[in-house]
Amino acid sequence: MIRYIGERLFQLVLIMFGVSVIVFFLVNRIPGNPYASMFSPDIPSDQVEAKLREVGYYDPLPLKYVKWVSRIAVGDFGYSIFYRDKVSSIIFNRMLNTLLLTVSSLVISMAVGISAGIYTGRKPRSLADNSISVLTFLLLSIPSFFFGMLMIKFLGADLRLLPISGMITVSANYRGLDHALDVIRHMIMPSFILGLLYSATMLRYTRSSVIGIINADFIRSARAHGLTERVILFKHLLKNILIPIVTVLSLQIPDMLSGALLIETVFVWPGVGRLSFEAVQHRDYPLIMGILLVMALITLISNLIADVAYALIDQRITLGAENVRTG
Repeated sequence: MIRYIGERLFQLVLIMFGVSVIVFFLVNRIPGNPYASMFSPDIPSDQVEAKLREVGYYDPLPLKYVKWVSRIAVGDFGYSIFYRDKVSSIIFNRMLNTLLLTVSSLVISMAVGISAGIYTGRKPRSLADNSISVLTFLLLSIPSFFFGMLMIKFLGADLRLLPISGMITVSANYRGLDHALDVIRHMIMPSFILGLLYSATMLRYTRSSVIGIINADFIRSARAHGLTERVILFKHLLKNILIPIVTVLSLQIPDMLSGALLIETVFVWPGVGRLSFEAVQHRDYPLIMGILLVMALITLISNLIADVAYALIDQRITLGAENVRTG
């Protein structure tokens, strides 16, 4: 197991190196001078040129890359051109907000998707299965921003049950428990929408996995031995559908982080999604590259956790990997 994890970590490092090269060269090939907005029009051009040479704007791209990677190796992602602050601090503060939204959405996605998937998979072609299948296709077809605006219209503007934007009530100076409850109220609509939309994918994978094994020999044998449906569900069925569920989760976590852009924009949620949009809008190259690297790292870590989970669920995966090496 340790060797298996070590190999996956080595692959992660190699992939991150490749991602860093691609991200750096693509972003730096964008036409224009990203530092132009930092200088006042009345500053003499010779002073502007001297400052650009000082920051390394005219350095060759390979030299720029070496300097950039050297700083990243010690945790320095550079300085934001637009926000005039450390890129790492900006991303960290926004990432906490995005993780809060993503984790709550993931809990909703798992609770709805897995439970409904198991229920419909055990009763295929039933009225409940057909109804939920239609609802699933509707959820997959509705754009998240449109769903968000509908929720804002009915729950926020018409019924005034929930706040429609932001993360906190700016006019109120809440502290302690009141502050936490205020954040939760602002989080309900965006997390519910994001979780419900992603639960459709979880539901479809879970349903397909259940249908594939519900009539398997070991399930029929368990029933023949008099085991209750509850025992069969938790002891046999769930164990055998864990791998596809872990696969979907490993794909959904980075997808939620990147897909939160529209939801965060609609609800004015101060997360990484909105930060990405603002960084592109203001041509903030250091911030763009930092966000892309962090998102790539989260994606790779999600896949690494999925690989380790596979090995823990089914030891044959690590044995198969070892056989491939020795074979």
